[in-house]
Amino acid sequence: MIFLDAAATTPVRREVIEAMFPFLTNQFGNPSSHHELGEQAAAALAGARAWAAAVLGCHPEELTFTSGGTEADNLALKGIALARRAADPRRNRVVVSAIEHPAIAESAAYLRRVHGFTVDVVPVGPDALVDPAGFARLLHGRPDGGTAGRDVAVASVMYANNEVGTVQDIPALAAAARGLGVPFHTDAVQAAGWLDLDVGALGVSALSLSGHKVGAPKGVGLLYLRGGVPCEPLVHGGGQERGTRSGTENVAFAVALATALRLSDAGRGTAVDHATAVRDRFIDQVLDRVPAARLTGHRTRRLPSVASFCFPGTSGESVLLELERRSIICSSGSACAAGADEPSQVLTAMGVDRAVAQTALRFSFGADATNDALDRAAGELEAAVQRLGSYAAAGTSSRSRRKIQ
Repeated sequence: MIFLDAAATTPVRREVIEAMFPFLTNQFGNPSSHHELGEQAAAALAGARAWAAAVLGCHPEELTFTSGGTEADNLALKGIALARRAADPRRNRVVVSAIEHPAIAESAAYLRRVHGFTVDVVPVGPDALVDPAGFARLLHGRPDGGTAGRDVAVASVMYANNEVGTVQDIPALAAAARGLGVPFHTDAVQAAGWLDLDVGALGVSALSLSGHKVGAPKGVGLLYLRGGVPCEPLVHGGGQERGTRSGTENVAFAVALATALRLSDAGRGTAVDHATAVRDRFIDQVLDRVPAARLTGHRTRRLPSVASFCFPGTSGESVLLELERRSIICSSGSACAAGADEPSQVLTAMGVDRAVAQTALRFSFGADATNDALDRAAGELEAAVQRLGSYAAAGTSSRSRRKIQ
């Protein structure tokens, strides 16, 4: 099997398992307990926070461990928006991009539906890039009489897109927001391990991460929240995580996330160089072998680990299943929209026709990807498209093709 769906999840690294194991066994204390076991757990939690903070270039107290990237996104957008509007009722607007992860898009929809916020959506170009100048204009005020950003509670644009891999100019976007006094959040879940996460260099007010994208288990993430940025907690209780997220902390998973972040950051330079070369070779092969293939996302400003395509005239699902039959595991897009049968909102926001958007496939891989494996994948993709095309030409139904596969 060749696994090319690393953007969906990655295997847990052995070093991570070894680091977290003591806190799943003999060092099982509650970090809020005032005895030796509890103090061991509290020390481990503090150490994990410090390790993660070193990667992000922030103070440990600015990090909140969560159950994953989705919770971190929800806490950032809802928490900041509600806290800032409570301080000033005029702050009733939220600005997000048209290609956000559902964790942000649905949080924005919730704020509009339940709390009456106005949600403004920043468009993207055909390469999925947000124009910083256009973003600044939208922040500054709408044509019906804006208020120079004073009505914006929070803005959020993802660092690297989870479907097409396009990387945004986060420092420029954050600077535009900062100039108007607007807190700026970025979903950096896909960026971890591949891009610089230094929050000072990025200029962000908040940043979300997820552990299982970098070799930690599923079920842990974190939110960086710059000191002084208000945030209404979504989970209330005993006041853990400095009151930002109540509930007994998952010490083992916090240690796992911090360990995975340190390992991925330490090897980032070599991993990026290798993956970029493998990715570019794969893209060239696919475009050469499958003439109908269309690369989606920016050609060069993309994650080193993601190559995404549309295949007009085919069934994306059928190609996906045919590749799996050939032991090539990839994705039809994001793995985060459970049961979705609609075309990708990311692709349609980029101007891709809905029918074409339903032919999308995403190939994503880790730093251990090889040219041999990707060469084989390109060859199997070519064969799969040709095979399915021959069935379509012969009038074979989709259901018949499923039986054959």
